[in-house]
Amino acid sequence: MMYIIIIVTCILILLFLKIVLGFNIKEIKKLAENKELDNLTNTYPENMEVAKSMLKMLENETVNLEEDKETKTCLYLVQGNKIIIANISDTFSRIQTMAHECLHSVQNKKTLWTQYIISNIYLIYFGIISILTIFHIIKNPIIYLVILSILGVIQYILKSYLEIDAMTKAKYIAKEYLEINEIGIKEERIKLIKEYDKLNEIGIPATNYCLIRGVIIKIIIFSLISFIAGILL
Repeated sequence: MMYIIIIVTCILILLFLKIVLGFNIKEIKKLAENKELDNLTNTYPENMEVAKSMLKMLENETVNLEEDKETKTCLYLVQGNKIIIANISDTFSRIQTMAHECLHSVQNKKTLWTQYIISNIYLIYFGIISILTIFHIIKNPIIYLVILSILGVIQYILKSYLEIDAMTKAKYIAKEYLEINEIGIKEERIKLIKEYDKLNEIGIPATNYCLIRGVIIKIIIFSLISFIAGILL
């Protein structure tokens, strides 16, 4: 019964946060689609060149840049000090996305490494306790659920801090990049930055919701596993 209460509570929390944070994937996708701005930014320098210029602005030119045409997700990997540039040349948000990843590269390395280590420990721990509970090796799952929750909260705090910091500053780096390099006319730059403002207005709360959701879903899954394992004992 206890695990059912936990599961129901978690679901209600997710529904509440979705309403409060205004998470709406259709609205986000709609905002991200702007053919006029897509065509405009297609005339701008390619992503690799944009990233190099931004890294120079940030005085951090030691970062490795790698293009991956098979993915749509750009990433900064602290373990290799590398930015993976995805296949996003056809989207107007790409200038801000490049700024976002370049900003990750200049964030505090201790924080980046801590987040990387905690995230991996968290995922491995979740996998191990789930398997051990399924095979009835863990007899008292609630203790492990508490530890899982604590690790999840720590991981969320670190990840959200890094992501929101980069998301908040990315618009300003993108704007500075466009102005310094005199890319596009002033009116075009203003219009583009306004769209970035709109994206961030819903994107930052949405990112927070997704990060919290990831933690809560793991709690739900492990609670469900514990509940079923308890019945089968």
